[in-house]
Amino acid sequence: MPDSAIRIRVRMTARPIDEPHRVASQLELLFDLTFVVAVAAVTAQFAHDIADAHALDALLPFLQVFFAIWWAWMNFTWFASSYDTDDVAYRLLTMLQMGGVLVLAAGVPAAAGHSDYRAVALGYLIMRAGLVSQWIRAGVEDPERRRTAFRYAGGIAVLQLGWVLWLLVPAALGLAVFLVLVVLELAVPRWAERSGATNWHPHHIAERYGLFTIILLGESVLAATTAVQRVVESAHVSAELVTVAACGLILLFSLWWLYFLHPAGHGLTENRHRSYRWGYGHYALFGALAALGAGLEVTVEQTGHHLPASPTAVGYAVAIPIAAYFISLWTVHTAISTTPLGPLPTITAAALVLLVPLTTPWTTPPITIAALTTICVALTLITTMTRSNRRVACWTRVVPAGLGG
Repeated sequence: MPDSAIRIRVRMTARPIDEPHRVASQLELLFDLTFVVAVAAVTAQFAHDIADAHALDALLPFLQVFFAIWWAWMNFTWFASSYDTDDVAYRLLTMLQMGGVLVLAAGVPAAAGHSDYRAVALGYLIMRAGLVSQWIRAGVEDPERRRTAFRYAGGIAVLQLGWVLWLLVPAALGLAVFLVLVVLELAVPRWAERSGATNWHPHHIAERYGLFTIILLGESVLAATTAVQRVVESAHVSAELVTVAACGLILLFSLWWLYFLHPAGHGLTENRHRSYRWGYGHYALFGALAALGAGLEVTVEQTGHHLPASPTAVGYAVAIPIAAYFISLWTVHTAISTTPLGPLPTITAAALVLLVPLTTPWTTPPITIAALTTICVALTLITTMTRSNRRVACWTRVVPAGLGG
């Protein structure tokens, strides 16, 4: 990085893909904090809808708004990995994008509750304006990748116009047009990089995705804790509440363990051409974690209040995100490397998780969450042991050869 004394103006050129000790910057960490607000807003709204027995009606708005959050974060993260200059212009344009995230977060209740996406679209417009400006600057100052940068800028700008026009589309065509725009958004990076690949740093990208995973896990902790506070204020502390809270913590810890058991940096280094599958696959993984936070919040509330939603529905509000997380985690890992998270244990665990809520009429919500937690812990143990056995086997093959040499 350039010296801090001369960061008023730094020429925007591609950073080396093998830059040593590349880590997330303080600005990137601050940028992520605005997404904490956005994710919290969409999670809280989804939890409210689940509790009111409107989960299916709220699922589509949740996925749509979360796509906007995830894709905005994605765009900034991959651009920063290639072109982070950390000078004044870069910081100010990043601040503009942060403002857009906050506007989007403010529009979540209207979007989820009344299908009014105007505030969300405005926030998205602000974010994309900052990003387009960054790509234009990269195109002007980095001649070697000028065509790639201008393709990014042009593709994003045209699609942003499409999102604005989407607000005018009749409700009957809204979903179809939305899906078309999503496909086009996902196609822009592939189209742009045909003119020349950007210099994203594999270990930096892996760290950034890991940090966002931690943010989403933290949102689940926050959602569950907030629900516990509400229950405690209105009722006495019960054994059911303690059981659900403890199991929720263990469950989230198991999911964290599984994600970071297999670091992605080396796999991305060796398989840069598979980064699309890995990066795009995280939409399902991140979305599952956000939905899990809503499910855990409602599960906690169920221990102290009667909810319109049935216990089975609340059980599935936790089980479906867990199963989706298992499958998506296995998918993103296998995209770039061999993973100890095998297909048979993963699919078996996902299937068992989806069967557990069916027993709710004969059990209780705490037993349901305890069973789901047990499955998560079991998969974590199996995967950890598999990884350890592979390391031991690899070591026994390498050491004799080294001694013999």
